[in-house]
Amino acid sequence: MDGILIVNKPAGPTSRDVVNRVQRCVKPAKVGHAGTLDPLATGVLVIGIGAGTRLVEYVQQMPKTYVGQFRLGISSDTEDITGCCITHDESPVVSRDDLRRVLPRFLGKISQKPPAYSALKVEGERAYDLARRGETVELAPREIVIRRLELTRFDYPDFELVIDCESGTYVRSLGRDIASALETHAVMTDLIRTSIGSFSLERAITMDSISRETITEHLLPLLAATEQLPQVLLTEESVRSLQQGKRIAAPPVDLCLDTTQTVEVAAIDSRDRLVAICELTHRDDGSALLKPHKVMPLGGD
Repeated sequence: MDGILIVNKPAGPTSRDVVNRVQRCVKPAKVGHAGTLDPLATGVLVIGIGAGTRLVEYVQQMPKTYVGQFRLGISSDTEDITGCCITHDESPVVSRDDLRRVLPRFLGKISQKPPAYSALKVEGERAYDLARRGETVELAPREIVIRRLELTRFDYPDFELVIDCESGTYVRSLGRDIASALETHAVMTDLIRTSIGSFSLERAITMDSISRETITEHLLPLLAATEQLPQVLLTEESVRSLQQGKRIAAPPVDLCLDTTQTVEVAAIDSRDRLVAICELTHRDDGSALLKPHKVMPLGGD
């Protein structure tokens, strides 16, 4: 079994719990997920099954949309409501206009310091393991991209944001930084991931409904994981060559690609099946070469 499955993760279970539930239904196929959701969070969790686990990295690169809820005047070691919370009675009362005024500062490319309770590694150990042992965790700020930041509800001290962002964004840390810009504190009280790329809640199955039958019914083809990659259509002969791991001359492409760099493309056959992820390299004579990077099975999707 090879493909992509969209699950609506409920609050409580970890992302790994969802993977384990799927794994029990599809053994011996491998199972993995793209983009961890904390136990507090709900929503879209994209699961790779079989060869789909080799495409998780491409799903992780897709833009994400979240609906986050926050409470002002409170801080937490985890930056959400599940941690050790402290109420700051001296914090200023923030208005809807105050909040709207600072939001534009957080659009585009910004620097964000990840939370201590995160899966990032520090000298080989997960940051959250160090934090749970009471050790000081210092993570370097990273560049993230916020495409949209819309205030959809405000009822002090609570507010709600719709967030479109790129990979690597910590929504609870975004709430922390927005509050800091208002000289106060905030914790995240709820988080829903409504989409990753075109993978939306409307297409997801519930965790409780997971079975081999529902997985088979809702399994998406491998090609779905590569929607952000340019596509190259292959002849039957080229398909056979790539399946054997051979480099081939690329068919004519008009993809507005940078001809000075090697780029990744999704090579597909006449049935719209993903044959391989390939590196496309342009040569001095104007031709191009396809080198298979990840060859996919054609019988299972």
